[in-house]
Order: sequence, then structure tokens, then C-alpha cells
Amino acid sequence: MGNEAVARGLYEAGVAVVSSYPGTPSTEITEYSAEYDAMYTEWAPNEKVALEVAIGSAIAGKRAFSGMKHVGLNVAADPLYTVSYIGVNAGLVIGVADDPGMHSSQNEQDSRNHAKAAKIPMLEPASSEECLAYTKLAYDLSEQFDTPVLLRLTTRISHARSLAEVGERVEREAVPYQKDAMKYVMMPAMARPRHIAVEKRTEALVQWAETAPVNTVEWNSTDVGIITSGIAYQYAKEAMGDKASYLKLGMVYPLPEQLIREFAAKVKTLYVIEELDDFIETHCKKMGIAVHGKDTFPLCGEYSQSLIREKLLGVTPAPMKLEETLPVRPPVMCAGCPHRGVFYALNRLKTYVSGDIGCYTLGSSAPLSAIDACVCMGASVSGAHGVSKAVGTMNNKLPVAIIGDSTFIHSGVTGLINVAYNQAASVTLILDNSITGMTGHQQNPTTGLTIKGDPTTAVDLEALCKAVGIQDVTVVDPYDLPATYAAIKKAVEGTTASVIISRRPCALLKTVKHSAPLAVAADKCTGCKACLRIGCPATSMKDGKMVIDRNQCVGCGQCVSLCKFGAIGGMEA
Repeated sequence: MGNEAVARGLYEAGVAVVSSYPGTPSTEITEYSAEYDAMYTEWAPNEKVALEVAIGSAIAGKRAFSGMKHVGLNVAADPLYTVSYIGVNAGLVIGVADDPGMHSSQNEQDSRNHAKAAKIPMLEPASSEECLAYTKLAYDLSEQFDTPVLLRLTTRISHARSLAEVGERVEREAVPYQKDAMKYVMMPAMARPRHIAVEKRTEALVQWAETAPVNTVEWNSTDVGIITSGIAYQYAKEAMGDKASYLKLGMVYPLPEQLIREFAAKVKTLYVIEELDDFIETHCKKMGIAVHGKDTFPLCGEYSQSLIREKLLGVTPAPMKLEETLPVRPPVMCAGCPHRGVFYALNRLKTYVSGDIGCYTLGSSAPLSAIDACVCMGASVSGAHGVSKAVGTMNNKLPVAIIGDSTFIHSGVTGLINVAYNQAASVTLILDNSITGMTGHQQNPTTGLTIKGDPTTAVDLEALCKAVGIQDVTVVDPYDLPATYAAIKKAVEGTTASVIISRRPCALLKTVKHSAPLAVAADKCTGCKACLRIGCPATSMKDGKMVIDRNQCVGCGQCVSLCKFGAIGGMEA
């Protein structure tokens, strides 16, 4: 897999420290890295901390890596833009995985813009083989040009599989550290000359890009020329074959000039094929080169071989049609998910709910329909604070922030400090499911285990909330729907800030032992559908009666309290 190949590249490059925060589609880079004992690997509380750890290692003289998804790079932007000025002592590479098509993200961000704005070189591989090779090259460039290097992947490159030839690890002695305030201490007096150094470095990198082995030309028909990179190169090659010539750019920032001019001069019609922003296209047009790009291809979503054939060859494939009409299958919380009962209670209480990033974002969907807004990691707590300060209450109830344990540690704590410090009246619901759920069950500072599964300290959420100034902290079991509803109702009808910790492990954890599946006594079921309001995928209606799929049911019992007729019970029911 592409992410696995990056991890192998880190190992072979002699990297010493890997610090990341999980985020699809980047997560597996760090998970695979943890399998190599020669590298110290960790999950950091957030991407900013992770990059700062890697910067510290690079300054100390050991090669380092920090991985994240595209929105995580926003969190890490503060140190990113400054380390561009500082440069490195040993090599520093930042891996960022973009998500065209938004398979698991809240936006379609093009991280090439960060590379240009921060003036940091960026490589973009187009296969697993290149993922491994470019990772190793990135460290050589980092040390040659005294710069951090960005390695950009996209979902299809991160998660697709192809062959890659592996090598051996090259151990590297620590580069001796020498105290140098003019290089490492970024105060204005030091930063001004470092900015000049960055501009000179960019000029040197442009010259390197002109003849770089990662920027290659493939000559076929000169009727059509295509400039492309990454996964878009694979799509273009499959779609056009030898009907076009290709300039494949492995370095997407800074971009070469002479190489592009020479290629453009030899083809009749020139296209730039790139997902998301018109990054390469704008560069070409700035040089006065006539090129087709976003006038032909869309700005939004993923590309495909079919799309390119349609746009360039006028060939529209006939889609295969099924005889049966299949129902849509929207993402839902799993059967037995401990978050479900919380959202059921919030839906009944009809108050404003500020959501966050994680499995619990699914609480916005019907029939729970409990979330009013979702912006970014940690924004729920601050957003509810803003609602409180703006209008006080909604429907005579305090606004609620809902956030997971990992997300709370990532960037929710500071929002809660703001709530306490500025004396807001809001309710913060921390859904503690003992893991980082949506990205695939990674450990975090609340679980008591490291990325390798070794025991470590665990954040005491109750003590932390009280320490920042929240006096009213309650812990509930979300499987106990009546108690959960009562606790939330009391909080939202109050007048001061409070925290409710909903504590129950994720139903998919291997360590969780489930109860026997439940069943419905048909003679007691009236078909009122009250039990369906909780939205469990294990429940459905058949012949006017509720039925439970025993293959999905984990016996959590959340539906039992909803049935006023006692129709739901054990398998003997």
C-alpha cells in the first residue's frame, strides 16, 4: 500500500523519530512505521504537537517525520511556516494526505497551496514504488537545501497497492548540533535574513527541478501534450495511452519553467490534468503558455480514466446497470454504538448541539438528527460557547457541545478553558469510547496505551475538566438511556457550565465482550416503531412488527427502554 511504502521509505532512510496524529487517508503511514523498532514512533495529541516534536528531532540532528491528513496540516500550519525559515539540521519530512472526493473529510483542500505559501518544496508520488523512493529522496533534498520537505499523497495513492522494491536501512549518526540563534531562534531580527535565505533556496530548487529525475517526459503523439502529477498521471496514462505525450511532475513545488516551456513548444494542444485546484495550470499561464485545464476538467471531486476519455476523446462509457434498484446505504453508527443513546436524548430535548469531527458526526443523520453544526476538530466546545454568549439559550435550554475523548485532547481542552475562564453557560458532552474511533482504533492520551500497546499514563478526564474550572462534572453510562437523558436534561436546564462524560467503550473494540442478541416477542409488539427512533441498524420492520437482526445485535439494550410494551428481551422472547 502507498502508505506502507512511505513507512518503508522512512525506515530505509534512517529516520529516528516519527510523530503524527491519525487522520484518513494518512493514518497507516504511522501505523506501519510503528512496526519498525529502529524508529521511535508515537501518536501525538494533535498535528501541531506532532510537527513540533519532529522539528525538535531534526534540530537535534536526527532525521524525523510527521504525518497527517490535509486538514491536519492546517493545525500544524503555525510551526510549518516558521520551520521553513529555520530549515533543518538533519532531514525533516512532513507527509500530508489530501482527500479529493471527500471520502472522509469535511473539505477538499489542496495542500499544494500550503507548500507554495510556506515556500517549502513538495514531492508527489504516483505509485507505491514512488512513495518509497520519493520518501528517501525527500530526506536527501531536505539536507541538501536546508529545508523541510512536504510529501503529498492523495487517497488513491495512499490506499492503492502496487509493487515496490524494498532495500536495507541505512543507519545515520546524529548530525552534530551547534548553537546558532540566528538560525534557530525566530525573532524578527533573525527572521528577516532567514526570509532572504528562503527565497534564494527556492531559486536553487527551481533550478534543481529543471533536470530532476522525478520530473520526466514521455514522448508519444505530439498532437496532445499532458502535464500532470500523482494519481492524475495514472488516470491520464490509462485513458490516453500513446495518444498523448506526458510531462509527469514528481516535484509539484517549486515547479520548473524551462522544462515546461520546452514540452509545451513541442505539442499542438496542451492540457494540465490535476485534481482540485488549478495549481500547475496557473503556473503555466503565468509564464504565458496557452494551456487547457479547468476550462475542460472540474475543480471539484476525484478524476477517473472515464472522465479523461470523455473530456479529451469524446468517449462516454455506457455504465453497467443492475436489474434491481438498490437502496442507498448512508453511513450510520454501528449496532451497539455507545453514542446512539446520547443523540437520542439530545434529539428529544430539542436544544442546539455543536458537533465535532469523529464517529459522532453521524448523529446529524435521521432519525437522530441531533447536530446543528460541525466545523472542525475541537470547534464544538468553542462553538457552543459562542452560541451561549450570543443568545444565551435555544428553546430555553443551554447549548451543548459534543466531542470525543481523542478530539477533546486534540483541541477541545482549550475551548473548555475558554468556557470556564469567560464564564459561559454551556454543556460539554465528552463521548469517551476509550479509543480514537473513526480513523480505525488508534490509541490516544486517554487510553493508557502507546501506539505500540505499551502501558503509559492516561489523562483523567474528570480531573482535567475540574482543573480548568468546571465544577459540575458528571459521568454516565450511555447504555442506560433513562439516566443519560435525565443527566443531560438537568444540565441543559441549568444556568452554569457543566461537563457530562458519556463513558462506554466502542462496540467494535476486540476487548469488549457483548451480551447475547436481543429478540422481539411478536405477540407483544404493536408496531408503534418507538424502538426505531434510536436508529440502530440491527432493527427493522417486517410484516408490521419490529425485528432484530441477531447477526448485528450486540445486546446493548438501548432499545429495551424505548418499548412501553415489554416486547424486547433475550432470545427466548
